[in-house]
Amino acid sequence: MAERSTAAVDVADTSGEQPLTAKADQSTADGVAKNPERDTDSDQAQGSGGTESPAQKASPPELHSGHKLARRYRLEECVTRLDGFSSWRAVDEKLRRAVGVHVLPAEHVRARSVLAAARSSALLGDPRFVQVLDAVDENDLVYVVHEWLPDATELTALLAGGPLEPHDAYQMVSQVSSAMAAAHREGLAHLRLNPNAVLRTSTGQWRIRGLAVNAALRGVSSDTPQRTDTEAIGALLYAALTQRWPYENDAYGLSGLPKDIGLIAPDQVRAGVHRGLSELTMRALVNDGATASRHEAACATPEELVKAIGEMPRIRPPEPSFTAPPDYQRTTYQQGTYGRPAPHPGTGQPITAPPPPLQSRTGKALKWAVSALLIAALGLGSWQLADALMDRSDTSDDTNKSQTTDGDKNPVKTKPVPIKIEHSQEFVAGGDAQRPNDVTKTYDGDASTYWRTRSFNEGPTIAPLKPGVGIVYDLGSVRKLSTATIDMRYAGDHTTVELYTADSLTPPSLDSMEQIGKVTTTGTSATVKVTKSVKTQYVLVWLTAVPNSGYDSVLYAGAGWKQAIGEVKFTG
Repeated sequence: MAERSTAAVDVADTSGEQPLTAKADQSTADGVAKNPERDTDSDQAQGSGGTESPAQKASPPELHSGHKLARRYRLEECVTRLDGFSSWRAVDEKLRRAVGVHVLPAEHVRARSVLAAARSSALLGDPRFVQVLDAVDENDLVYVVHEWLPDATELTALLAGGPLEPHDAYQMVSQVSSAMAAAHREGLAHLRLNPNAVLRTSTGQWRIRGLAVNAALRGVSSDTPQRTDTEAIGALLYAALTQRWPYENDAYGLSGLPKDIGLIAPDQVRAGVHRGLSELTMRALVNDGATASRHEAACATPEELVKAIGEMPRIRPPEPSFTAPPDYQRTTYQQGTYGRPAPHPGTGQPITAPPPPLQSRTGKALKWAVSALLIAALGLGSWQLADALMDRSDTSDDTNKSQTTDGDKNPVKTKPVPIKIEHSQEFVAGGDAQRPNDVTKTYDGDASTYWRTRSFNEGPTIAPLKPGVGIVYDLGSVRKLSTATIDMRYAGDHTTVELYTADSLTPPSLDSMEQIGKVTTTGTSATVKVTKSVKTQYVLVWLTAVPNSGYDSVLYAGAGWKQAIGEVKFTG
């Protein structure tokens, strides 16, 4: 597929949790991100071709807080204003939710390219990107409406507190690389990937904003978009591991590398950097044919980067630290005389212990004799009671054979415990997504609502068109998993369901997960039993074969091989 320089949309350097000022970014003459400090996002910024600034040709629209677009989107706060366009935090009064809006005059020299980029991004529909909700040209204005993520934090803000842990950096580069590989398969590029464009949500998912739209807003293009985005991912990983920007000048609140030493590996900049991630960084950064690392070849595309990540040993999350309970402090009490408070230590008179009572030899002998008689009586009574119980057990054994003292022959079975699903995310291993906005319907308690696959022309096996389709579920915490029950809509032929454990809600690839169960059924329900003892927080329900169910007039699903999931339940 031919590569295109436009890509999916982003919010023009606006995070979603707090307003941002214009921030430095980077673009060379051909659009390759090298020196972010040269593009200051000022009103004098120029496009990549060095032509006259669009701000000199078209003035920004006169907008203000409270202004409404399409009698629906109420502008609240301007977060970016430069180069003839402005970006706002707004409210969609129809759906009562926060959104982001980019606005520029219809006569702006980049208005057409911004609209094209926004519409291409909206067609991608990949939940790993900030989604474009609307792209409109009306009343002499062009505006793009996108998601606003109030629970997300920019990578810039995360790095202000220090480098990321190896597992967090591994998850970031895995998810960003996988998302960009999917975008490039559809001919979309980003061209402005930087720490302001990468967000981490409260669930630990990494999302990307600015696919195509941010580059279109600033007139950035590239003859080698895949190499540009791959190098940008390498720069993100470099910053995550070292808290330094891999170029000489400072950018995004990070210090650049010392001058005149060139690009050095992250493990030479900071002690304790993960060796495998350090080499992966250099393979992505030095991707022009030079030697990328000491041993491995360069990665020139996001797809090659995803493959390189899949070949690395999995980096496990750190074990939770154990906090020892505080030392036991024994509480002492001081006893005073009846009716009076105890005297303060050091002020009262010492209490003289009473002398022990005198005992005669006769009294001691009598005490021991009584004790011996009591012990004998207790022993005799215990033996008679045990004998009676044994007799009763013998007489009842024939009438109640299911009750026995032999616990090995009849072990007590533990009752399965339902596991609540906290979050979910459609997993895309190849090609297009299915129905990412419907994944919550698989655990909403309503069996009449469905997440469904697209209709395939061949089947039942989905491959080789796609390796499969499915959803990753977040169980909220690490839980012991024993069974998954999947209720589906279509019977016929056969449906194959597989279970995998994952390290996150957005795993980088199918190879990074471990299969723990598989079942094939011709009905509308599948129960997948875990083949071994497993504890996990993330579970992938993966369909690799679906039945030929014809046209569905209820779900408006086309004829062909397809499946729809109504409810998914897990037990531990």
